[in-house]
Amino acid sequence: MTARRTHLDGVAIGLMLTLCVLWGLQQVVVKATLPMLPPFLQGALRSAIGATLVLVWSRARGVPMLGRDGTLLPGLVAGMLFGLEFLCIYGALPLTDASRVSVFTYLAPFVVALLLPRFVPAERLTGLQTFGMACAFAALAYAFQEGFTSPSRTQWMGDTLSIVAACLWGATTLVIRATRLSIASPEKTLFYQLAVGGVVLYLASLATHEHWPDAALPLWAWGSIAFQSVVVAFASYLTWFWLLGHYPATRLSAFSFLTPVFGLLLAALALGESISVRLIVAMAFITVGITLVNRKTPVPIAAA
Repeated sequence: MTARRTHLDGVAIGLMLTLCVLWGLQQVVVKATLPMLPPFLQGALRSAIGATLVLVWSRARGVPMLGRDGTLLPGLVAGMLFGLEFLCIYGALPLTDASRVSVFTYLAPFVVALLLPRFVPAERLTGLQTFGMACAFAALAYAFQEGFTSPSRTQWMGDTLSIVAACLWGATTLVIRATRLSIASPEKTLFYQLAVGGVVLYLASLATHEHWPDAALPLWAWGSIAFQSVVVAFASYLTWFWLLGHYPATRLSAFSFLTPVFGLLLAALALGESISVRLIVAMAFITVGITLVNRKTPVPIAAA
């Protein structure tokens, strides 16, 4: 039986920092690749390659992927939610800045913190930790107002899609932690996500009549797909699901607020996107929220 930690240790913090950088960079890479590959097609290719790598990895390590273990239904649900999440993310990137997508997607921890304790009492936050979540939420709301005053008529639409994606991400985490998926191998959980999500994105590409490239793709486009599929969809998500199996999901999700910080910086450096004072203030309060949520607290005495 897997031993679960009650707080994030040095291993978890190091891994989460690495994941935050990769996830922040992902939005920038997708945005930069849009002139060469449409968004939903990028997502479908990423998921298909990632799912294939998970199968190869699992077979090499002898991890069983078949068998009646009660994970099929929650796996399909989690995969559908995952696919819809990235449908929103890839749909948002042509409409708004990659930095804003990074910021608003990380509303997800609020969904986790509000709903998960109803199913997993051990994940309940203290009053101080709840206050930390409220600080970060207020920061996101403050940043979101900027979309309505932007000269771009589509920015608020992209921001809204990003928030919907955040809710779907939080719901996916809830399904993973509150069902039989919580004791499934990370490989199996990830395969459900990528396989079903890839189908959703492929169908979206067909339904929206995306223009698939006629000529050979440049090296940068292939490098982008390799990064999205091998590094992010395969390696980083496998690490994420391993972390979910060993550490509290609420604290991991809150720590992931650092992703938009890296997303802001990388979008400014690579895409030349402006960083407004409003977003900087929002990031500062989000950082405060992370610190409060991840404070170590005494283990509560069980109720009689």
